[in-house]
Amino acid sequence: MFKSKTVLVKTTVIHIIFLVTTLAISAGGKSQVKAKPNIIIFFVDDMGWADWGARNSDFNTPNLNQLKKDGIEFTRAYVATPTCSPSRASLLTGMQPVRFLMPRHVADAGAKNAKEEFNYWPTDPAKMPSRNWLPLEQITYAERLKEFGYYNQFIGKWHLGEEAYYPTHQGFDDAIGVTPFGQPGSYYPPYWKRENPFPEAKDEYLSDLLTNKAVDFIKGYNKNKPFQLSFYHYGVHSPIIGKKELIAQYKAKGWEEKYAEYGSMVTSVDQSLGKLRKALREKGIANNTIIIFTSDQGGYFSNFPLRGMKLGGNTLGEGGARVPFLMCWPGQAKPGSVCNVPVQTLDVYPTLVEAASGKPCTDAHIQGKSMIPHLKGGKLEDRKLYFYRAYEDQYAAIIDGDWKLIKYRKGDSELYNIKKDSGEVSNLIYNHPTMAKKLMDDLNEWEKTAVPKY
Repeated sequence: MFKSKTVLVKTTVIHIIFLVTTLAISAGGKSQVKAKPNIIIFFVDDMGWADWGARNSDFNTPNLNQLKKDGIEFTRAYVATPTCSPSRASLLTGMQPVRFLMPRHVADAGAKNAKEEFNYWPTDPAKMPSRNWLPLEQITYAERLKEFGYYNQFIGKWHLGEEAYYPTHQGFDDAIGVTPFGQPGSYYPPYWKRENPFPEAKDEYLSDLLTNKAVDFIKGYNKNKPFQLSFYHYGVHSPIIGKKELIAQYKAKGWEEKYAEYGSMVTSVDQSLGKLRKALREKGIANNTIIIFTSDQGGYFSNFPLRGMKLGGNTLGEGGARVPFLMCWPGQAKPGSVCNVPVQTLDVYPTLVEAASGKPCTDAHIQGKSMIPHLKGGKLEDRKLYFYRAYEDQYAAIIDGDWKLIKYRKGDSELYNIKKDSGEVSNLIYNHPTMAKKLMDDLNEWEKTAVPKY
């Protein structure tokens, strides 16, 4: 069996617990105390960049629209490996998943190879191995936040291995709704035919059930320390089964059955966000809570005006790799602001570390970069973004500012100016040979260092 030669050893750290960050300011003999911010990561599965009201008014998402008004939108946010398991791994670790050999999703429980360290896809042209779990030696943002006194709660879809690799083994204090599967069998009970975490559920829509768990967590939270809630929805991943009460509103728009079901799934997730924000307000902690909303990859359906989607051989296209990304941090992120600089979801890790510690993240092993400088009126540093998958012919890409190059195993390549052509209509590979060569050289050099030998 293949063994990686580059294993990151998780160092032992002494967890120094701080209740609050105290800023002593002389003011009439009194000290002002500013608590560390609570943090919510609201992660949706397979929701396309354009699948919400701010991009397509046919989607009913008033809570997402409001979050955009209250915070900052990163219009060019990407996933380094846009597929279920690697997207989660990169969000959690701040690393490009290919570096620890996870270019595909893990095998579901019950699959004949689920217990093996690596899975192989017979249709993968590279015959590349991909891990069946997130290695425990990989450091997650939950483990780092624990160093700064945070309580870490996980709710929802994990999809990074079976029970021995569940969130409670990766820095989370508690986990709800976790299964060894990448999707439910249905969004109505029994949800899963086996290893169902909610056997007592009657007729509750899964997204609502998970939301109620998250709301209960917020309302009942009484620990004398800040919390970090990772709420990873199973929705809007297949099976496309909408919330019954919401389907009619989309049919009234003239949407066909499957699209109406999908639209209602999106709206149910939007309602979930609204309930969480209401709970924060009622708890009196909304003004000291960071909310990050994003998705793990593009959607199943058209991501117009972008090209590409979850399936179909063009997942590294803008429609497959580009995702909605909103961040709300009252008092820090300017309401209604926009950032058009390319970022990746692996930037969440260093952003959270800096938000929690008050100091820049100096973890040398990660590839993510903190987004906080932009919140403070500064500029995000220029850098290249890299992408890698191991399913099909299209497998690697690079973004450098406005330019993007996509590479295929059979030898083809494509070059686009994303600023002028976000739909990737005009392949400029022969029009700009100097730029094409520069990006190809950079991508090839990155592959030498980032992709382990196998």
